[in-house]
Amino acid sequence: MKKILYLLAFTVVLASCKSGSAASSRISSNSLADKIVNSASKHIGAPYKTAGKTPSGYDCSGLVYSTFGEFDIQLPRTSYSQSKTGKSLGQNSNKAAKGDLIFFKTNNSSRVNHVGIVTDATNDEIKFIHASTSRGVIISSTKESYYEKSFTQVNRILE
Repeated sequence: MKKILYLLAFTVVLASCKSGSAASSRISSNSLADKIVNSASKHIGAPYKTAGKTPSGYDCSGLVYSTFGEFDIQLPRTSYSQSKTGKSLGQNSNKAAKGDLIFFKTNNSSRVNHVGIVTDATNDEIKFIHASTSRGVIISSTKESYYEKSFTQVNRILE
């Protein structure tokens, strides 16, 4: 079924009026980003579990790892390693897009120790789905003081 969807998407891209690889890439990435966010959103309410990567419990990087894995996108298992993957967009929320990874240095950590998947981004706010230690899988915002203070970077995984 996945192969049929990819073939259909490829056919649509080839038949479109727009030319250039940037337009073609943007179409498939946006569609894939929607699918990734929808997949992760199915787990809202799942509990937090250290080293968890299944619906019975997730840690932050486990949610990202397993969600992207559903779409045959292999990422490292830890948030720190994931922060070294893809293209870093820095802290510029203007560049963030649905499906990007967002990283944090929480609890005065000197290195990345938390990750989420961007669900929505505007000029001054990024909403993201992640596994919080206290509330499990939820959607949060960089407008929340805890995440505003610890926001580190956004990485583009989907091209």
